[in-house]
Amino acid sequence: MVMHAPRAAALVAFGAIAFAATPKYTHPVAPRKSIAASAQAWARALPLRDKAAQLIMPSIYGELKNTRSADYRRYTHYVHDLRVGGIIVLGHSVHGRIINAEPVAMAALINRLQKMARTPLLVGADFERGASMRVDSTTAWPQNMAFGAAGDLDAARMEGAETARESRALGVTWVFAPVADVNNNPQNPIINTRSYGEDPQAVARLVVAYINGAHSDRKHPVLVTAKHFPGHGDTSEDSHLGLPRLDVARARLDAVELVPFRAAIGAGVDAVMSAHIAVPALDASDVPSTVSAPVLSGLLRGELGFRGIVVTDALDMLGVAQLYEPGEAAVRAIEAGADVLLVPGDCQRAINGIVAAIKSGRITRKRVDESVARVLEAKIRLGLTRRRTVNLEHISDVLASPEAEETAQRVADGALTLVRNKDSLFPLRDPSTACVAILTESRDSQHGRTLTAELKKRAPAMAVITLDPSVPFAELSRIAESMSGCSANVLVPWVTVGAYKGSVALREPYPAFVTTLASGKAPVAIIAFGSPYVIGGLTNIAAYMATFSTTTTSEESVARALFGEIPVTGHLPVSIPGVARVGEGIRISAVSRKPPQ
Repeated sequence: MVMHAPRAAALVAFGAIAFAATPKYTHPVAPRKSIAASAQAWARALPLRDKAAQLIMPSIYGELKNTRSADYRRYTHYVHDLRVGGIIVLGHSVHGRIINAEPVAMAALINRLQKMARTPLLVGADFERGASMRVDSTTAWPQNMAFGAAGDLDAARMEGAETARESRALGVTWVFAPVADVNNNPQNPIINTRSYGEDPQAVARLVVAYINGAHSDRKHPVLVTAKHFPGHGDTSEDSHLGLPRLDVARARLDAVELVPFRAAIGAGVDAVMSAHIAVPALDASDVPSTVSAPVLSGLLRGELGFRGIVVTDALDMLGVAQLYEPGEAAVRAIEAGADVLLVPGDCQRAINGIVAAIKSGRITRKRVDESVARVLEAKIRLGLTRRRTVNLEHISDVLASPEAEETAQRVADGALTLVRNKDSLFPLRDPSTACVAILTESRDSQHGRTLTAELKKRAPAMAVITLDPSVPFAELSRIAESMSGCSANVLVPWVTVGAYKGSVALREPYPAFVTTLASGKAPVAIIAFGSPYVIGGLTNIAAYMATFSTTTTSEESVARALFGEIPVTGHLPVSIPGVARVGEGIRISAVSRKPPQ
């Protein structure tokens, strides 16, 4: 964003102090009126451009920035100049790896932005596996599919409650979770383990449990969001890269995709996020659901009776951005029934587009006032008109409570699912003679470090090697030859879901490495971190275990299971074509090995 030089110089000179004198919009309605009526009157009182801006939520990184930095000047432009209604806090990507925020620094930045805002900001975050999705020193909850494998509704409720507590401590008031997608497509490159599974009823139960947990603490209210409507689970394309198409009959949508969303609405979910997918059964024009009136107004508002906030998925994703420029995308989303526009490609153009559409009569002021009132009502209900900042000194007393960490570990343990176990390979009979190869996705990956440390604690002589895709195949062949004398070869691939990756396949050159090892004398076992579908297409695999997660808690669980310290009790929340069906899982008991001290 570019500011005029005198204005920019003033921002640099005064920093945050310059905004202390900025007039704030005060609540214009007497307290005796209802919150809804209060919000409606407040919406009508706002200037036209500020109304449009209240529907915009750009992204920031959760890092405390120097006030002269380009990032900080961009943030102040959003909040002070454009007067946006909220922000979403993202993790900073460095060489494809997400760098989480330090909690106090993130909260301090949010406090600073809240102080400069004329109206309090809604602050959102993709806390799909708790605050640990974006913030360090928080409870390391496993991915949703691990909850599905463990079948632990109580844990899902606790995750919702703890996420609400940690979020409010950090200054986050809008949690973009839970994921209500039913992942019934093994080739889905963007949902996968973010989903609870492929059984619609099971997914619905976990979604409701999470919502109930998040709403259980009135002292720490947050908005929670069911996403990605009307269901992104049966797609094979990443909507960050293009427009996926869900070409199924309406009856199938009712029986599968819409089941968790109906349950979420019944449980009082605060918001529903739209998906950038085309669904011909709902809208024959094949436009993204985010800009489809039949999907958002007809189905979501009309048939399902949802009265909360409709928020778009990020509008800078190519599923929408390649079709419409930012101003047109914003207008079309509002016309369709959206209230909040997440991460427009250009916030200024989005606001200008809305204002122009109102002035031309394309969108009525009444329609915009409805959305603005929903946003302002949420701010009132969250208590932001009374207090908008957080106490930085109290953050450490809230994050990563012992009870939450114990529950997260319980889920990771309970999620371990054994699909195949030829000759009772697991738990390992003689760990000291087994070899373990950890197959990471990148050279600078942190994955596998906890697992390596835990294995070495238990069996210092165990051969553990960490590989990355840059290792030449000739070197992999040499490693395979050196592993030929091991009593068992345990391969531990990481296959994570991420935006713009486009695939959840085992990275090259690993498939040939696996095939080489599997053709040898030593039995080969695979323990999949992340996507459970890795075994598809691989042959001669003696044992296969899925974790459905990529967190350190799951790494600890695998070490315990390999040494027989915990039982393996999980059941597949998804089917693996040609390998196993939903609900399958081989139970094995713990043996009397004591964990290392």
